Amino acid sequence: MRKEDKNTIIESLAANVSEYNHFYVTDTAGLDAGATSDLRRLCFKKEVKMIVVKNTIFQKALENSETDYAEIFSVLEGPSTVLFSNTGNTPAKLIKEFAKKHKKPILKGAYVEESVYIGEDQLEALVSIKSKEELIGDVIGLLQSPMKNVVSALQSGGSTIHGILKTLGEKE
Repeated sequence: MRKEDKNTIIESLAANVSEYNHFYVTDTAGLDAGATSDLRRLCFKKEVKMIVVKNTIFQKALENSETDYAEIFSVLEGPSTVLFSNTGNTPAKLIKEFAKKHKKPILKGAYVEESVYIGEDQLEALVSIKSKEELIGDVIGLLQSPMKNVVSALQSGGSTIHGILKTLGEKE
């Protein structure tokens, strides 16, 4: 491969790293063409960008980024596929779901929410990470709960008071 081509690929990967907030490095070696196509379709459906990379080129792309990714360099051995996503737990759920049938992909490492996760045993922790939208929904739900209770109490009290006044009005 020519040096110009490598530089173009490195720049493209660096752009993906800066564009997406989270990435997962996985091992998909051993998947046949059909399973790989199924994985690509599933990634497309879940808005996850899947790229098969050469480790040295991906490492250079990470080195060219503004963030320090040195911790993730240790997993860049053997065949690597990178899953880019703007939602932290989507690739983890995708890997878990797909690995039930195919035993692959295997999580090598991930950069999620400005933290590095190394090893397959971190998959469950990554699945349980809530996305920004889920956290906002939880906070809104917690804030609305007391307000709903007050409104409910006022509405039930209002109908009770209305009923008592109506009954007293009919007695006369």
